Formats: sequence, structure tokens, C-alpha cells
Amino acid sequence: MSIYYIILIASFVILIISIRQVNQYQRGVKFTLGKYTGIMEPGWRLVWPIIQGYQKIDMRTKAVDVPDQEAITKDNISVRVNAVIYYKIRFAEKAVIEVENFSYAVSQLAQTTMRNVVGEVNLDELLSSRDVIAERIRSIVDKASDAWGVEVQSVELKDVTLPEEMKRVIGKQAEAEREKRSVIIKAEGEVIAAENLAKAANIMSASSGALHLRTLSTINDVSSDQSNTIVFAIPLEVLRAFEKDKK
Repeated sequence: MSIYYIILIASFVILIISIRQVNQYQRGVKFTLGKYTGIMEPGWRLVWPIIQGYQKIDMRTKAVDVPDQEAITKDNISVRVNAVIYYKIRFAEKAVIEVENFSYAVSQLAQTTMRNVVGEVNLDELLSSRDVIAERIRSIVDKASDAWGVEVQSVELKDVTLPEEMKRVIGKQAEAEREKRSVIIKAEGEVIAAENLAKAANIMSASSGALHLRTLSTINDVSSDQSNTIVFAIPLEVLRAFEKDKK
């Protein structure tokens, strides 16, 4: 076998082992002699052995669980908070060159930021304004991770766990609030009923026969049951109505 065929075969083997596949959702960060030389787009790409190397970066959106964090609110209430953070890589070269492990770095940054933000709000704000607090966390983490080529798309607070004694206090507070509303509604109903009764009394007193008709109507309703015995006093207004009728 001539040297020509040996070189040809060796070149073919080197070409074959130099082919690298980059999937559609990936980008390759290429280095030549240890220096960054460009981004490898999806498809088959050549990476020459020994003198070149590369690292694939997944460009899809990632969801990372932020584990439970102990935090103390502004009003000195101890809580446990966990969340999920959604982010994606915008610049693959920064994710490789600027930070050692971008996924771990984003997770640690999110944990620290979440504890700090929870410490800046009261318990009532934490429970009632989760979306606002989550957006604040997202904004801080996104700004800090921008140098790593990372875009934080959203942060969701999944759960806020309170101490048992605080749960009992909140339960009692809610029960007291419900009783307060019940008393207010009942009082408002009594006021409306009293106003309506006063209006009805004024209307009846203005008409000489109205009270007489109302009395007869009441007697008719009660006398529908034969077992009832009715004893009642005739109001003076009724007698006066009869006197007017005689005249």
C-alpha cells in the first residue's frame, strides 16, 4: 500500500471523527487552542481533534426548583418559602465563559434573593401579594444573571409554610372577622326592617280604613286552622272606622 493511500485513509478517519452533531435546541461553543472562536449552529459541524474543542449548551427554557428556604419577614415571623424559577440561555458563549456552572449559580442566586426579598415584606404582604414579590425576585435574579447570558422569564412562589402557632392565630383572626361581618349584616338588616315598619305604620295611620283591613286580613289568616282560639282587642282605630261608616 502506497503512502498516498495511507494518507487518504488517515484523512478520511480524521474527517469522520471530527464531525459533531448539534441539535436544533442546542448551540456549540467552540474553542481553538483554548481560545473561544465562535458559536456552532445546529447541524453537522467539524471540530478538529487536539487543536479544537467545544461544549454544547441547551437553549430551551429550564425549570429549576428552589428548595425550602427559612426566612424571617419584616414583622419577625419565621416562614418557609419555596419556588420554581424558569430561565433560558440567551448567549451560549457567556454561559460557558463567564460562569463555571450556570444552572447551579442561578439556583443559588435565586435562594439568596428569595430570602432577602421575604425579609423586606410583612407577613400579610407575603400572603396576599405573591405575584408582586415573585416579580421582584425575578427582576433581581434576571439583572444579576445577565452577565452570564441568562434570561430569567418568571418566578413562581409555590408554597409559604407558617409555624403552627401562627396558623392558629390567623385562624382565630379569620373567625373573629367572620363574626364581625355577621353582626354588621344582622344590624343593617334590623335597621332596614325598622325603617320599613315605620313606613308601613305611617301609611296605615294616614288611611282610616287601612288598619281595619289589615286586622281582618290577620284574623282570616289565623282562623284558617280550626284548632286555634283567637282572643284579641279591637283597636280604637277600628271602632272609629265603624263610626265613620255609620255616619
